[in-house]
Amino acid sequence: MLTLHAAPLVLPVGAPPVADGAVAVEGDTVAAIGPYDEVAAAHPGARVRRWPGVLTPGLRQWHAVWLLTRAYHPDPREYDELGDRPLTGERLAALVMTETRRAGSVRRGLQQMLSHGTTAVAGTFTDPVVSAAVARSGLRVVSALRAPGILVGEPDLDPFREAFDLPGAAGAPLAVGGRADLAVFDVPDEAALPTAGAGTCVATVLGGRLVHRRR
Repeated sequence: MLTLHAAPLVLPVGAPPVADGAVAVEGDTVAAIGPYDEVAAAHPGARVRRWPGVLTPGLRQWHAVWLLTRAYHPDPREYDELGDRPLTGERLAALVMTETRRAGSVRRGLQQMLSHGTTAVAGTFTDPVVSAAVARSGLRVVSALRAPGILVGEPDLDPFREAFDLPGAAGAPLAVGGRADLAVFDVPDEAALPTAGAGTCVATVLGGRLVHRRR
């Protein structure tokens, strides 16, 4: 079914912003981008999903390998004991780690990336547990060449922390005929994205599939 993802502001990257815009998605492909009224008129009967804030391309996580192999992502049932942030360093070293626990951490780490609007992960995934989980997730794997490096402290789930702006954080521009990887953030405009961060993500669409939705 063809779906229209509509938002007060669509930011394709590499093309002008669209106020009261929409992205038409058919299968795993972007079928149209433009003002909502025009896209809706051209696709009668399409399912419509309306989102707040700004709709952008999906983001790229430069440090996915580090986040999945050198951090532990607690199970919600462990939040009272461990908190809800990734454990690294001494706290990770003190944790009794089993293969089951590690595999669960990898799955939750990928889910956390999706909840931050990430649709592409950079790097080479040589760990069998990690590579299998990444393949199952459907996240696009891209080269880590020209990665910015760790600027301050440890890597973060928020791609804006190192990219500083939307063009730097986007995995690829939204374009008609391209893969339908997009994210929606509950912020008023593009300038608010780096400050508010990817934690404001309300929806992530990966290859045309809605894989994250904040309730």
